[in-house]
Amino acid sequence: MAPEGRTEQSKAQRAPAELSRGTNQTSLRVYNERLVLSLIRRHGALPKAEIARLTGLSAQTISVIMKQLEADGLVRREAPLRGRVGQPSVPYSLDKEGALSLGLKIGRRSADLVLMNFVGEVLARRHLTYRYPTTDSTLAFLRDGLDALVGSGIGGRTGRLAGLGVAIPSELWNWAEQVGAPDGAMESWKAFDIEAEFGALSGLPVYLCNDATAACGAELVFGAGAELSDFLYFFVGTFAGGGLALGGSLYPGKRGNAGAVGSILVPGPNGAGARQLIQSASITTLEQRMAALGLAPESLWEPDSDWLALGALLDGWLDDVARGLAHAIVAAVAVIDLEQVVIDGAFPEAVRARLLKRTSAALAAVERTGLLPIALLEGSLGDPARVLGAASLPLMANFTRDSELLFKDSAAAAVGG
Repeated sequence: MAPEGRTEQSKAQRAPAELSRGTNQTSLRVYNERLVLSLIRRHGALPKAEIARLTGLSAQTISVIMKQLEADGLVRREAPLRGRVGQPSVPYSLDKEGALSLGLKIGRRSADLVLMNFVGEVLARRHLTYRYPTTDSTLAFLRDGLDALVGSGIGGRTGRLAGLGVAIPSELWNWAEQVGAPDGAMESWKAFDIEAEFGALSGLPVYLCNDATAACGAELVFGAGAELSDFLYFFVGTFAGGGLALGGSLYPGKRGNAGAVGSILVPGPNGAGARQLIQSASITTLEQRMAALGLAPESLWEPDSDWLALGALLDGWLDDVARGLAHAIVAAVAVIDLEQVVIDGAFPEAVRARLLKRTSAALAAVERTGLLPIALLEGSLGDPARVLGAASLPLMANFTRDSELLFKDSAAAAVGG
């Protein structure tokens, strides 16, 4: 469904593209506004004097920028900070009503659609599980979701929808055999124009990103990564994927391959020949072990699934994943000197905590002569990371510095979640 038409240019009705005054412009004014919004998002709230210090812009320039952003409804004034010499300092924070965005994650076993506000709060969500994804079922899921989320979730604020972000594994059609789809069942994805089809259906601009890259972006903006400058990110989904953050921004690389951790070669079982990490650190391998024992692997993708009930089966899988991650971490850090590695995945928090502990033990057993210590950090978003990253794309495209665009150069990113 397309957004409602706008009949006036009030602050409440101006579209995000208008509020950002030219998404495709490269003027200094637009860049400075996006820089200010990026800093406020990272720090939570900042007074004008601190914004001026961090940006190097003059106090007068910052005053003009803040006045415009406040008029546009993108920032709001918080309570004055008193108790200091001179006039009280007034912090500015992002206005949660400033813009809205939709995020769609298309996974190999499930799909999610969320409606998000300007500060990353999820206002509504829909979930779908399947054996494998098809273009028809995805279009139907999106159509029904738009009716439910947009039709009832935002009232008269459709004019503030920044767009639809889509997080999807690269070359999804090539994964049919791995997910057990019949021959040709996923071939339609090869010729499917996601941006055109979803744009026509929603009436919104569409922003596309690899799913694991999007998850890394979500961790960077909304999770533990917000406090880090540089980190390597692993996301264990149906297949392992990840991303790379450098200098506080997502770094997809020139061809979108940066952070393609699923392609790193690691030792096979019992020291067997090298194989890609996706063959060791993927939920698909757990599904296969469950199926061999007559268990229903579909249960892994249901909300609130009790993974711990798998007992020894889960423990064995976690050990294999941890060994694979440990070797991949050492290989990656030997190339790029990173102090922190963030590990997350499409599983419950308790499983993530166990995996982090076992990966730490496995890392200690890997030869690391010549390398400095590596800090392993637990991701904070879990399974929703990919759809949150998807919903972030329109916000990042319209309201952050160009260097922080989550989708920049990454639509054709490498193997992921």
